[in-house]
Amino acid sequence: MSRATVLDEFAAAALRRAEELRRNTDLDILYQEVMLFEKRDFAGALAAPGLSVISEIKRASPSAGFIREADPAEWGARYEREGARCLSVLTEPERFKGSLKDLDAARGVTTLPVIRKDFTVDEAQVLETGTRADAVLLIAALFDPATLARYVSLAVEVGLTPLVEVHDEKEADLALESGARVIGVNNRDLRDFTVDLGTFERLAPRLVGATLVAESGVRTPEDARRLGDAGADAVLVGEAAMRDPGLVAKLSALP
Repeated sequence: MSRATVLDEFAAAALRRAEELRRNTDLDILYQEVMLFEKRDFAGALAAPGLSVISEIKRASPSAGFIREADPAEWGARYEREGARCLSVLTEPERFKGSLKDLDAARGVTTLPVIRKDFTVDEAQVLETGTRADAVLLIAALFDPATLARYVSLAVEVGLTPLVEVHDEKEADLALESGARVIGVNNRDLRDFTVDLGTFERLAPRLVGATLVAESGVRTPEDARRLGDAGADAVLVGEAAMRDPGLVAKLSALP
């Protein structure tokens, strides 16, 4: 299974949801709502001293299958108590079993900045995200250079932190050219779902100057320390934290 095949499947479903959003929403009104929604400083939280932890609320994934049932408010509050600096909430409904209601519930009980984790493929979705979250995920592989730069610019315009996710050298260069200041390196190979922390170690030197988030594969404090030594400002933990909530406290305690 190729990366393009996996991402194309998700992108096609996201496009259908975007078309429905456009049909049912006045984008001018949505834009006004975005500008009135007070954002929390996601990028600032990641830039704080030490290794920041982004804890993810995720019931399922294509690689892990069903992980566990989770009340997003309960888990958001738990992650905040455990020392996470930001939350990530899956809103993709089909393979990840998430929703915008999950995002609202988690953000509503914490003071943490929250990123909406989804497959954003339409500017209307950027605006939708800006009415209820503080950061938006933009996967570089889904965009050509001009489009990615436009989405990054729109996110910044409406007060969101755009987190641009990359998987290889070409995408790393694309992220920098787009103007992204927060860049996530996904250690998971979407061709076969294998995880290699060496992906971050290989790409980090190309991304000097950006705030770097290491995504996927963090299961122990040793993993997090390794990525911090390689230049990560933050680690995003999803499945491992959902299976072992105590992991977040251990990661947050790292010097």
